Amino acid sequence: MRLSPGALIFGERSCSDSDIEAAARRVAAGLQSQGIRENDAVAVILRNDIPYFIIHEASHYLGFDVVPVNWHLKPAEVDFILADCRAGAVIVHADLLTEELVEVIKDSPVIVVNPPAEILQGYGAKPGEHIRDPRFLDWDDWMEESRPHAAPDKNFRPPLFYTSGSSGRPKAVLRNNVTPDIAARISARTSYTWGFDQTPIRSVMTGPLYHSAPNGYANMVLQSGGTLVLAPRFNAEGLLALIERYEITHLHLVPTMFVRLLALPDEVRTKYRHDSLVHVTHGAAPCPADVKRRMIDWWGDVIHEYYAMTETGIITCSTSRQWLERPGTVGCPAPGVAIEIRDKRGNRLKPLEEGIICVKHEGTDCVTYLNAQKASGLHQNGFLVTGDIGYLDEEGFLFVSSRQSDMVISGGVNIYPAEIEAELLAMEDVIDCAVFGIPDAEFGEKLVAIIENTGMLDKDEVVAYLKIRIADYKVPGIYEFVDRLPREDSGKIKKKHIKEEYLAKLKSGNLRFSQSFLRHI
Repeated sequence: MRLSPGALIFGERSCSDSDIEAAARRVAAGLQSQGIRENDAVAVILRNDIPYFIIHEASHYLGFDVVPVNWHLKPAEVDFILADCRAGAVIVHADLLTEELVEVIKDSPVIVVNPPAEILQGYGAKPGEHIRDPRFLDWDDWMEESRPHAAPDKNFRPPLFYTSGSSGRPKAVLRNNVTPDIAARISARTSYTWGFDQTPIRSVMTGPLYHSAPNGYANMVLQSGGTLVLAPRFNAEGLLALIERYEITHLHLVPTMFVRLLALPDEVRTKYRHDSLVHVTHGAAPCPADVKRRMIDWWGDVIHEYYAMTETGIITCSTSRQWLERPGTVGCPAPGVAIEIRDKRGNRLKPLEEGIICVKHEGTDCVTYLNAQKASGLHQNGFLVTGDIGYLDEEGFLFVSSRQSDMVISGGVNIYPAEIEAELLAMEDVIDCAVFGIPDAEFGEKLVAIIENTGMLDKDEVVAYLKIRIADYKVPGIYEFVDRLPREDSGKIKKKHIKEEYLAKLKSGNLRFSQSFLRHI
């Protein structure tokens, strides 16, 4: 099915660029009538839906900050974000309203969006089964009553994304003093990395728009004159069907999606055509080597990888061929990016020496955090400190070992869980895993491994496997086996939450780490 450029499609609905612009002018005027002014914040608690793009466009007219909020968050976590950004209004899907969330948002102007059938079906909800509050505005009625905003000029304003908060509270990433030239160079690097120099662009977005990468990717498809098919959530066979139906050329995926695609029966995988694909990019989480090789064998050399942060944007990129020549690399520096590996004192390390990954490009000096007078430790000698651990090889290709915040110190020795997780992921019957440290009276910390598996593993087998592959001090002493690990919609394991809940169980004396417990994370 061939599509006209610049279209946004969701189920049976479609919008052109002009449709989105016309709706955005009404939203801008409507928010202005609710007291929203330039530099104010508007919180968006929505699943993947067309209003996301309309609100994003409206921010360019009125000059407010769009704050995408992860709808998985608990009300107390939402409350923190709303207070931190001083949200002047909240736009929320009706089916996400709970009594607890209503208490958090009720003092702001609230606009409620009725979810379309695709979202209701995708999440098992029924129309009309949600809280109704007379204080809240209905999105459709509110837009209909709003006269289009008359401002002729638009100024690009990126969303205000909160980081996941690997330690402490989440922080909103700010970019100050970004000139049009800097913005253009960052955009060009991103476009190159995501293959948008290859046209036409027809893409499917299944990742959650509250995350910076899917949000940026989806908006850039439309800004590049491409066609975007929006999905409420990821479904492996459903994605293959969309690729064939719309002759999709570009995709943005995460490794978990690869795993679920590869898990499809052969008769399903061969049922759909995918020869329209020209550039499939993945990031957000490490990809097991075997999974990536199998995807390249299946889809060909269209598989690309990138490494990025909300703070920095694109850092590196890699083609299939580059990765096959250097398995495990996340690529070489993207155009305009410089990378240095430094020790804790800020000294630059040599190739193959592991240390802290530091990055510099035209926009890194502009990065800070909302409500942080000083972003302590973020900048060092002209570079931005990522907090990740890794090394560069002799040819300048980057390998990422672990998050600095994940580091475990046991008996005075630094241990990086990602190294252990990589070994576990290579083991037969291991589907995925999370390794972290917990307090230990003798060694300071000891290692725990939570393993998603097929049900065929036991502790002795895993220990024996690891002991021939990594040093004894890196082998975890505690193991829990589960049939599913909790994840964000982005595909990332909720590692921080797993660790917090495990520590809470440990403190209470209830050491059983059950699957039913995991389902509540």
